[in-house]
Amino acid sequence: MSISSTPVCSGGDSVDVVLMEGGQENRQLLRDSFVVELVEGARKLRHVFLFSDLLLCAKLKKQIGGKNQQYDSKWYIPLTELTFQGPEEAEPLTIPQVPDEELDAMRVKISHLRSEIQREKRANKGSKVIDRLRKKLFEQESMLLLMAPSLPIRVYNKNGKSYSFLISSDYERAEWREIMKEQQKKCLKTSSLTSMELQMLTSSCVKLQTVHHIPLSINKEEDESPGLHGFLNVIVHSASGLKQSLNLYCTMEVDSFGFFSNKAKTRVYRYTTEPKWNEEFEIDLEGSQTLRLLCYEKCYNKTKQNKEDGESSDRIMGKGQIQLDPASLQGKDWQRTVIPMNGIEVKLSIKFTTREFSLQRMPSRKPMGVFGVKISTVTKRERSKVPYIVRQCLEEIERRGMEEVGIYRVSGVATDIQALKTAFDTNHKDVSVMMSEMDVNAIAGTLKLYFRELPEPLFTDDLYPNFAGGINLSDSVAKESCMLNLLLSLPEPNLVTFLFLLDHMKRVADKESINKMSLHNLATVFGPTLLRPSEKDSKIPANPTQPISMGDSWSLEVMAQVQVLLYFLQLETIPTPDSKRQSILFSTEV
Repeated sequence: MSISSTPVCSGGDSVDVVLMEGGQENRQLLRDSFVVELVEGARKLRHVFLFSDLLLCAKLKKQIGGKNQQYDSKWYIPLTELTFQGPEEAEPLTIPQVPDEELDAMRVKISHLRSEIQREKRANKGSKVIDRLRKKLFEQESMLLLMAPSLPIRVYNKNGKSYSFLISSDYERAEWREIMKEQQKKCLKTSSLTSMELQMLTSSCVKLQTVHHIPLSINKEEDESPGLHGFLNVIVHSASGLKQSLNLYCTMEVDSFGFFSNKAKTRVYRYTTEPKWNEEFEIDLEGSQTLRLLCYEKCYNKTKQNKEDGESSDRIMGKGQIQLDPASLQGKDWQRTVIPMNGIEVKLSIKFTTREFSLQRMPSRKPMGVFGVKISTVTKRERSKVPYIVRQCLEEIERRGMEEVGIYRVSGVATDIQALKTAFDTNHKDVSVMMSEMDVNAIAGTLKLYFRELPEPLFTDDLYPNFAGGINLSDSVAKESCMLNLLLSLPEPNLVTFLFLLDHMKRVADKESINKMSLHNLATVFGPTLLRPSEKDSKIPANPTQPISMGDSWSLEVMAQVQVLLYFLQLETIPTPDSKRQSILFSTEV
């Protein structure tokens, strides 16, 4: 039996053609991907196939005894009957959120297992040991693949029944929706399949699929790039090709652990056809291979809400991506590039810095200023307990940044951060006026830069190994005693500044429902900044000519730093001597 011999769609580029017994078939495969489906509150891994006339959701069968790959069909919707807008009485979608701590624990295990596998390979250990480790890695990566995506895309059939997928990237979600809507315009007739036809179509998916493996590292080729570990500086210059004046901004996504996440956002350039942002951002790369850029029209009309999937009402005007090629990015010079997107062109400059250069703490040599100067020197000079820059930045963020989505996680404009750095270093009398006029993300970025450029971390080089060891103690009572004793051993300016910052971070997390910054998110941002030791105490290889192939060991060290800070954030109270707790106040007394 052949699948329907009636052409159901007009036009469209052929991606794959299904050939069946009984004649040539016009059904074409346009896109397929492994995605997470939400089924009665549970996450299920599915392989979704978009054909030129229908959307098919299938489940990959377990392979037994060396059998070939096989699929079971779960459901399908003809494109003529598919809609993204449900009936008015449709229940709102409830997404079971996985705590950030759990996701991060999975990443720690994945990094650890990858390191172990590489170590065993170098030691030429038996294949049984490596096979056992690879099995554990497969389990952890599969779990992360299921649990990490959180952006919904919801489709309905003609009877109002809904099916929901979770995707990790706004870019990918937009791609799926665009290609489905575009193909719907070409569909002329509804396709309905008999059970035999559905079975045959599902069987054909094994040959037609373009995504052959679940996106896990165990399925990667041996010579495949491990991605970049370090920092990517990106300047978003301008956009051209717009047909009408709009309020525009851009966001950037990069991949890490197989998933994309939003890393930076430009300001909104108001009502123009040629926005000139000229904003620089520093983006942390963790095994990253791709930079994605999305251009949005900002919607200021609060009543104009987009009901599809509860998304932002801002409209995606265009999107594009570039591959981050390690060979071409190893130079220290800026590289200009253009990303074409839907008739719009966005001009960028990018520069990559490996971790051993970007994360060096430099010895303090400056007699004046505050950046790169010992915290004890600054507080003594200022006759204060907490450096003026810390107090000013936190005060401004508490005044107008506590409800800013992604505060401390979203990058600020690099030129604004440098301007504030210069103002604080030169004791500029109008620094508070400057701050009041700047984007709050630039102020958050200035604070992070201050702590990052300290010649010694806030937790000190001497105590860092003890903190890293204490966090791994299994006995909770011993751990608390150890960690608190270590904390109270910090020099007074370090301790008081940390407690001051800690109280602030807890207040930020109190507004997590609005700003999306949990205690764990804050620990991820600030952990390495406050704990990363100076170069002499770091595990970074001293030889800068060595290739960066140490992403996993870096991940493990960073995760430990995150866990230390998270431990203190999660403690309800920190019993400190009254004299030290009182000195957290905005006091200028010694």
